[in-house]
Amino acid sequence: MTNSVRRGVPRRWVLSCSASFLLLLPANAGVLELVTGQFSKSAEAAGKKDYALIYGTVWGPGDHPRAGVPVTIRRAFDKKPKWELVSDRSGEFAQRVPVGAQDYIVQADIKTPKGQPKPEVTVHIDDDERKDVSLRVSK
Repeated sequence: MTNSVRRGVPRRWVLSCSASFLLLLPANAGVLELVTGQFSKSAEAAGKKDYALIYGTVWGPGDHPRAGVPVTIRRAFDKKPKWELVSDRSGEFAQRVPVGAQDYIVQADIKTPKGQPKPEVTVHIDDDERKDVSLRVSK
């Protein structure tokens, strides 16, 4: 009987499966919390961040949305822009900003004829809210 072949599952396979299960156990525990709806307070506090949203559309001639237009957003009291965006193929852009009473200047960063200002709009944020804006460009 010493030369008999052992039948069943190889020991290496069992050990690797056990190790894989143990590595995935914390991830499965998180899924279980999501499914049962029971969250710890620390996870709830860490996952929730308040913000306001500035959502806008850039419009070109003929009231068509303009894609690829650079947009800058800055606080009203700042001189340099804090955020630089580009409008998508629908002419839209969005930027999260901190919660709190604050004015923001949203400006289309395009070339304009000498003496003409760049298209811009002022947005006032009070709380965690969404503000929709429109920018009209001539080109």
